[in-house]
Amino acid sequence: MTEREYNQCVHQYADNVFRFIVKNLKHEEDARDVVQSAFEKLWRNREQVEVATAKSYLFTIAYNQMIDHLRKVKRMSLQDDFTNDTRTVQQQTTQLKKTLQEALNRLSETQRSLVMLKDYEGYSYEEIGKIMDLNESQVKVYLHRARITLKNYLVSPEHVM
Repeated sequence: MTEREYNQCVHQYADNVFRFIVKNLKHEEDARDVVQSAFEKLWRNREQVEVATAKSYLFTIAYNQMIDHLRKVKRMSLQDDFTNDTRTVQQQTTQLKKTLQEALNRLSETQRSLVMLKDYEGYSYEEIGKIMDLNESQVKVYLHRARITLKNYLVSPEHVM
């Protein structure tokens, strides 16, 4: 990958990667750090990365960085005390968005990432498998189970509008 191709990759994928990471981390500053780190790794390894696989490679790096970040946060014992103070105040959302977010929060990290990559970002099963290091069958099964969990939550009487 040349410097020009790298710059095109940054221009083309930066918003998508950031959107994916911030939706999972729910914290913009942390998401920016993860995305910047992912692009830094892409830059360092640009000579080994094919332009055709740059998107998948970048999302794989970002996903792994996000998982590492989440593990680090879980290890910090004081995180619970500071969570409410350090999170940015988000704009007022509609009840529907809140309900959907609550439903997504009920999913595991893997299930949430699968739903976000497939339904929000529009990746194919094969691309998701490469990003998350799963085979296509696993992606389909895990995604199906995640959607059932979402459906059961969203159609329960207290959540139907």
